[in-house]
Amino acid sequence: MNAADRKIIHVDMDAFYASVEQHDNPELKGKPVCVGGGQYGVVAAASYEARKYGIRSAMPGRIALEKCPHLIVVKPRFQRYKEISGQIRDIFYEYTDLVEPLSLDEAYLDVTENKKGISSANTIAREIRQKIFERTGLTASAGISVNKFLAKVASDYNKPNGQKTIHPTQVLEFMEKLPIEKFYGIGKVTANRMHELHIFNGADLKARSEQELTTLFGKSGKYYYNVVRGIHENPVRPHRIAKSVGVEETFWENLADEESVFEQLKTLSKELETRMLKKNVKGKALTLKIKYRDFTQYTRSKSVEEFFSDFSRLNSIALELWKLRPYDRPVRLLGLSLSNLDSHGSKKVSVQLKIPFEDI
Repeated sequence: MNAADRKIIHVDMDAFYASVEQHDNPELKGKPVCVGGGQYGVVAAASYEARKYGIRSAMPGRIALEKCPHLIVVKPRFQRYKEISGQIRDIFYEYTDLVEPLSLDEAYLDVTENKKGISSANTIAREIRQKIFERTGLTASAGISVNKFLAKVASDYNKPNGQKTIHPTQVLEFMEKLPIEKFYGIGKVTANRMHELHIFNGADLKARSEQELTTLFGKSGKYYYNVVRGIHENPVRPHRIAKSVGVEETFWENLADEESVFEQLKTLSKELETRMLKKNVKGKALTLKIKYRDFTQYTRSKSVEEFFSDFSRLNSIALELWKLRPYDRPVRLLGLSLSNLDSHGSKKVSVQLKIPFEDI
């Protein structure tokens, strides 16, 4: 199939975690809310009202409170977010099985050939967004185009609660006008470097040869050369081979005593066992992830000859790895993951996110 005939939708929930909290607690609606944070945490999500104060995800909570002293900080409820994410994903599957989740709150859909026989991807995106609102009370934004890169860029244009289509006849003109910092995959550091090279938009980027871009940016140079020309042929991948399986927990209050850590490692080991059974995988390498209150992070791993298969062994090795920690400080996150998986038991698992284009 010609790449220009594909119809890709990127659906992105609007301020997902914060919006769930505002929906479940109407008293929070219209107010600046952040999920996670506080004096010692990190913001997991911020409502649009909070974003007006410059508050963003991954921002230290103390800085968020300095920017907005009346900010409402709520504790994350990840099970609730997963529950709603599952409802949203069920809606996607009503239209296509080609769904590639990127996270709990966003996914790519290939609707070129869809279950409802709808020729317009625009119509599908509108229906999906409407169903999401009817079933969850939440809003979503969508981008529609011929590839994942363009759909991702488009979904950010009319947020919140909007959608944008980049028609194949508009791709080259759209890319030439696109500010370089709006390119998906170009972060702040790279954007600043490009500005120093007088590359401010797609037209400036397009003027550089592939060899020059590769010299300046390595392998990424070829990616930049292609996407500015609307070339991004990566298909929507609904399944990926699991290379690891893991669980982690960020704590509302930092763990200051070893007894609390032991209890959490016990819980994580049990959750990891459950996830192993669910995915039908076993692994030979267990990794403990520790993030301290000051945000420094360490990992410790141990490989064994026989596959981990039960809770007691997972917990025992997790405790051994804990003893190898670099120092004693309050802990804000613990995680356990298994790798070096049994290739026979490993399955293709879902990843925690093609019509005349006149009808797009």
